[in-house]
Parts: sequence; structure tokens; C-alpha cells
Amino acid sequence: MTTFKLLALDMDGTLLNDRKEISRQNAKWIATCREQGIIVVLSTGRGIQLIRPYYEQLQLDSPIVAVNGGEVWKGLDQQYVRHAMPFEQIDRLRRLALDLDVWYWAYHTEGKVNRNTWDELAAGQMEWIKFGFRTEDSAAMAALHERIPQIGDFELTNSHPTNIEINPAGITKASGLREVCKLLDVRMQEVVAVGDSANDLAMIVEAGLGVAMGNAQEEVKLRADVVTDSNEEDGVAKVIQRYILRI
Repeated sequence: MTTFKLLALDMDGTLLNDRKEISRQNAKWIATCREQGIIVVLSTGRGIQLIRPYYEQLQLDSPIVAVNGGEVWKGLDQQYVRHAMPFEQIDRLRRLALDLDVWYWAYHTEGKVNRNTWDELAAGQMEWIKFGFRTEDSAAMAALHERIPQIGDFELTNSHPTNIEINPAGITKASGLREVCKLLDVRMQEVVAVGDSANDLAMIVEAGLGVAMGNAQEEVKLRADVVTDSNEEDGVAKVIQRYILRI
């Protein structure tokens, strides 16, 4: 029976409930997990600035996989790996969003911007990591999937069926976790990865134990090894109890 050494947690829809909070039970069992020597890693589509308060709340001291693997951090203030996107690609993706009249957002090294906060003058000076679209219009979504590959070679995932998240080709939460495993001398077979969306699939499939949340997208549930309870039912706490501490 595999002894797991590392727990990789998606944040939104997984660690966090629908109010964007860490439940008391999740926090309690993460602390217990760490007391037993298990490394807890946040592996998320968020940028480091939006990870910080939760990392501090849990009193973590472990590496972080941010922006879907676009960055790996040794800790909150020590970047380890970054996979940037050329501004020319970011600019073309933004123009595509405007052409199709869909919502967009993007992460650069200083934070997150969106359609309402985009600064034309500053954009060309930033170092960019991820771009995203959101639309509930099925025709616009189909057009995005058709036209995005004309702009560049990308990794396309989502954190919700109404969005598309874009990183450089090959950059995923799994590639980020592989970097963390090299850093910590842990094998991917010794990792439990938990998530709910398409951007979690790569790490769920590659981990020793891939866990889908009860609220996960159907494809994620189908490809995971096991399904836990939802993010409103302390699903992360139950993963720790059932599969890591086995109590």
C-alpha cells in the first residue's frame, strides 16, 4: 500500500467552499495532516497575490503551484520557476476577446487584470503568465476554440464550463507538481491530488491518487481514481481521513 507524502489541493471549488472560505474541518484536518509529516501544497489557477491569505491562514511553509503551473514558488516570497507568455500573444488573445465581445482576464507578475481594469499603456511592460476568457454564449465559445490555436500553441483548460484558461503548451498543474516533487525528492506516485475542474485533470491523472470533488465536472469524476464529498461538505477533510491518514 502506497504511503502518500504530499497532498496537492486545488483551491476554488475544492479547498474553499462557495463563500471562498476554508471550513473549520478542512483547516483542522490539514493541520493534522501536516503534524503527521505530510506536505500540503496549494495547486491553483490563482496568482500568488490571491493565494497568500489562505496560505498564511493554514500556516503553510511548503511550495506553491500557481496560475495552473505557470509559476512554482518555494514559499510565498521565493519564486522557483516561471513560464511566461509573450506580450504579442496576450495582446492577440485580448483582441480576440474584444472581437467576440466576451469577458477576459489575465495574470501578470504583479497581479490580475480584466476587461474593466486593462491598462493599454502598462500592458506592454508587464511579464504575462496566463490569459482567460469567459462567456455563456455557446457560439462565442465555439469561435474561441476555433481561433485560439491560430494565435499560438497553448495549453487550454478551464475552471468552469463557461471559461477557457490559457497557459503555454505543456504547462499544467501536473508540470508544476513535477517541479515541486523534484524540489522535495517526492515521487508523483506518492502524491494525492484533489480538484474539481478541467485545469485539475492533468495532476489528478498523473498523481498516485487522483481525487475528484463531489461537485467536480463529470469528466474529472470519470478520470479520477476516487470521488470525495463536495466543497460544501468538507470533501478535503474526508480525503485526508480516508486516503492519507486512513482512520
